[in-house]
Amino acid sequence: MSQLASGAAVLAAFDPPYWLETAIKALVVAVLIPTTALILGIVFLFKVMSWMQSRLGPQEAGPRGLLQLLADGGKFLQKEDIIPASADRFVFKAAPFVVLASTFLTYVVIPASMNLVVEDLDVGIFYVFAVSSLSVIGVLMAGWASANKYSLVGGLRAAGQLIAYELPMILAVVGVVIQAGTLNLNGIVVAQNSGEILGWGGIGLPFILTQFIGFGIFLAAVQAELTQTPFDMPVAESEIVSGYQVEYSGFRFLTFFLGEFATAFAFAAIAAVLFLGGWAVPWLEADSDWYWVLGPVVLFAKIMLVSFLIFWLRFTYPRLREDQLQTFAWKFLIPLSLVNILATGVLKVVL
Repeated sequence: MSQLASGAAVLAAFDPPYWLETAIKALVVAVLIPTTALILGIVFLFKVMSWMQSRLGPQEAGPRGLLQLLADGGKFLQKEDIIPASADRFVFKAAPFVVLASTFLTYVVIPASMNLVVEDLDVGIFYVFAVSSLSVIGVLMAGWASANKYSLVGGLRAAGQLIAYELPMILAVVGVVIQAGTLNLNGIVVAQNSGEILGWGGIGLPFILTQFIGFGIFLAAVQAELTQTPFDMPVAESEIVSGYQVEYSGFRFLTFFLGEFATAFAFAAIAAVLFLGGWAVPWLEADSDWYWVLGPVVLFAKIMLVSFLIFWLRFTYPRLREDQLQTFAWKFLIPLSLVNILATGVLKVVL
């Protein structure tokens, strides 16, 4: 325990100049994005999907095929970077990186413990929704700049879908903010860790117990934000070939892939923080030195649980029609989220 405390003290005392601190933080996030995308791709896209669909996953590249995704990444990097003759070259090239930049900015405020966070903003959850919405711009850029009708249709579908589902996602989180009394992500974790259930604080108060409706709405909205089945109309192969990605090849297509899976990891982390208590465990105080090591482990376990739910939906349900998608958002999720906010507000005042 003393060694852990001394190690934590050394890390806490590390005070580099601003430029070096910023460079270190940027490097950490830059490493996390491909790493988290690889983890979700290998575990869920290859292994869990093959298990759920009763078929073999990759077996040849590395032990039990665990290096297959790295091999695929190498293949994409070797492919020719093709740009359509009629495309707007600058916008076409920039679009994947706008999407990836949105993912990069989202990771900045995800806390792995009270101190293990790139930037602990007082308006952390507000910031998350602000920067995550930037991906819509990148998708529209890709759809329009490709000079392809399928790409344009896919881009417009994606924009309409992302705008429609951002509203229920935000409203689903309002209940959590009301209960926690803060927009700070670490503050939300601490509120759950120190909470009580009818006077009993044995497991704290994970907000999923009181905000289970918000949790369900949030997961549905995340599924749509990621354009994953059953909300994959923007890239529907059977309808519009591959949507806004159809003209992309090589490393630019790989950039879209990294953005999608890294964003899935980031949203799973946000869900874990908001509804499952984040990096904290109920029997340990939030300021304990153990969280320098335990915090990332606990958060990662909860992220994998939420990620399983996200990919379970992806591998289970068929694609919706475009009108069904919009109806589900505007006529079901949004009214339900408003009812959840009203109920949370009433209970907050009464109790």
